[in-house]
Amino acid sequence: MFHIFHFILSLTLIIILSMLANKNYKKIRIRFIIQTLFVEILLANFLLNSKTGLISIKFFSSFFDKLLEFSSEGTEFIFGNMNKQNLAFFFLNILCPIIFISSIIGILQYIRLLPFLIFIIGTILSKINGMGKLESFNAISTLMLGQSENFIIYKDKITKITKKQIFTISATAMSTTSMSIINSYMSILSPKYVITALILNMFSTFVILSLLNPYETYKKESLTIYNICTKKSFFEIIGEHILIGCKITMIVAAMLIAFIPLISAINTIFNTIFGISFQNILGYIFFPIAWSLGIPKTEIFQVSSIMATKLISNEFIAMIDLQKISHNLSPRSIAILSVFLVSFSNFSSIGIISGAIKALNKKQGEIVSKYGFKLIYSSTLVSVLSSAITGLIYST
Repeated sequence: MFHIFHFILSLTLIIILSMLANKNYKKIRIRFIIQTLFVEILLANFLLNSKTGLISIKFFSSFFDKLLEFSSEGTEFIFGNMNKQNLAFFFLNILCPIIFISSIIGILQYIRLLPFLIFIIGTILSKINGMGKLESFNAISTLMLGQSENFIIYKDKITKITKKQIFTISATAMSTTSMSIINSYMSILSPKYVITALILNMFSTFVILSLLNPYETYKKESLTIYNICTKKSFFEIIGEHILIGCKITMIVAAMLIAFIPLISAINTIFNTIFGISFQNILGYIFFPIAWSLGIPKTEIFQVSSIMATKLISNEFIAMIDLQKISHNLSPRSIAILSVFLVSFSNFSSIGIISGAIKALNKKQGEIVSKYGFKLIYSSTLVSVLSSAITGLIYST
């Protein structure tokens, strides 16, 4: 009963907060929201509570562990004994594998397995969520290709889509994550929560956007996802994806190098002037959310502070902070917070997404920039909903 009460409480809060940003209540289609939410809860229960789901997660975890082993051969060749001596551990063991996994994604694209999966899963999603194929395909392609590279698939469509659609695909890109980076997450968090978050965030995105940004979709919309397949050669595609993986690795490394000392400096300034860190101030903003999720009273502030850290910096810094205090948190709190952290929902993502779309169409990129705070708002609610469902079905 405790879990159910807090789920209803957090869901009510999520609905209220979503509706505050909605200017067209008449367009909301309640049936599809309930339908999507129901399927999402079933999937969460399957992944976290069923034997088959746990076996599936173990399989995926083992698969990515094997990829990590292969990746280490490349890093050891370049960096030698540094890897064996656990020097520069985060860069060599968590960030560098992104490059190798990105090359694997390139191979899947070349053999046409990637567009096939996007088409099949996207079509099924569109039947559940009541949205168009563009929106549903985008949720899958973002997961498989990455936050910025994903939009290249839709380069011919971006110039023609509406403002509401551009908001939806941008919010989706911010609310999910990329397959190339999930091995890095699994090195810090429990794999079962990483994989659960990947699935839940897709469905949570459709629920939140159906409440916050509703609009009519075109049932006869024509969209061919196979334009992801180009006439480029095998080695050309591999080379491109290796460079993409390298770019992601360098971006994440640069963000960490800059944000960690920046947050430390800001916290020191606030502590000196106000006697409280900036991080703790933001933690109070997330305090009601953490409480509604059913986090124990003694742990609420720690959890809400890490939620705030993820918003102002990025998920990696927040995950590292969670690692540091995990021994002070209950298993349920760790589960809820872990799922919350697995997404690109932070301020730096606004620049990445708007820049990627602006490169394809300047006007649409400017629209995304104007939506900045609303994108952060909606994608954060997506993470909260996924966390709420995790709390609902969590079983010790």
